[in-house]
Amino acid sequence: MFNDKSILITGGTGSFGHTFVPMILARYNPRRVIIYSRDEMKQWEMAKKFQGDNRVRFFIGDVRDRERLYRALDGVDYVVHAAATKIVPTAEYNPFECVKTNVMGAMNLIDACIDKGVKRVVALSTDKASSPVNLYGATKLASDKLFVAGNSYAGGHDTRFAVVRYGNVMGSRGSVIPFFMSIKDKGVLPITDERMTRFMISLEEGVELVWHAFEDMEGGEIYVKKIPSMKVTDLARVVAPEARQEIVGIRPGEKLHEQMISAEDSYYTYEYPEHFKILPVINNWSSCEKRIKDGKKVPEGFVYASDNNTEWMSDEELQAWIDKNREKIGSI
Repeated sequence: MFNDKSILITGGTGSFGHTFVPMILARYNPRRVIIYSRDEMKQWEMAKKFQGDNRVRFFIGDVRDRERLYRALDGVDYVVHAAATKIVPTAEYNPFECVKTNVMGAMNLIDACIDKGVKRVVALSTDKASSPVNLYGATKLASDKLFVAGNSYAGGHDTRFAVVRYGNVMGSRGSVIPFFMSIKDKGVLPITDERMTRFMISLEEGVELVWHAFEDMEGGEIYVKKIPSMKVTDLARVVAPEARQEIVGIRPGEKLHEQMISAEDSYYTYEYPEHFKILPVINNWSSCEKRIKDGKKVPEGFVYASDNNTEWMSDEELQAWIDKNREKIGSI
């Protein structure tokens, strides 16, 4: 699908981009993979890893800058939208900036992709967009709605948009595993609430889900991968078995459990062997056979959350993942 094609990834110097780029270069032979982001230092560091591979290009730009997007998207076939202001406290203290990037940036990208004739766009979402309780989640819900409606907004154009939603990415910068590993020698790990649970997905699984969305999408679908859950207390025990766990209280805007499909979504959600699909409610697309394919409707009131999950990660599975990925945990 991606052979001899041009792919652009916004926010491409982040954790997702650092995994997506080497994977797509190994699996396919794209004509170009364009890293579009606003941090020149991160681009400079990332470029070292792909020195000598002229398929990888770097483009300084911001999704807030519509004109720059138009230039960057010239001749591009596929787009992965990973750019976002995503640290919850940062978004709470800088709400205008969060809205500019996550909402206005999404609008700019949708317009530019349609006008430039991009074939397909997959936007990355988050569990926090399902029944949001913080500004980051609210802006990502707005972004999801924009990308879903973008398929109708495109009119007679061929551009199609879909969304991929997943939870806590194991080992990514700022996530709980590298945080616990960085402070375990202190002998105390802060736990916000002993009941807290989180979904567990690797970056590689996230990339595979994006590829599946590109291949499967008709337009407007939200893809949710089936992944295991784990209690944060168990995760802390695996990372630092000798450390004492100290309950510090839940932070503003933080959920006790991650949720990726709400009860309200259940009316339009279908189940597949390895994922769920939330179909768009507009234009009767939720009953479109091309979008449903071989999916099975979930029960009314179904909620996919990290506390009611049927699949749980064992201590041994997490330890095996840490042992395999120790060198790159927290580095991307």
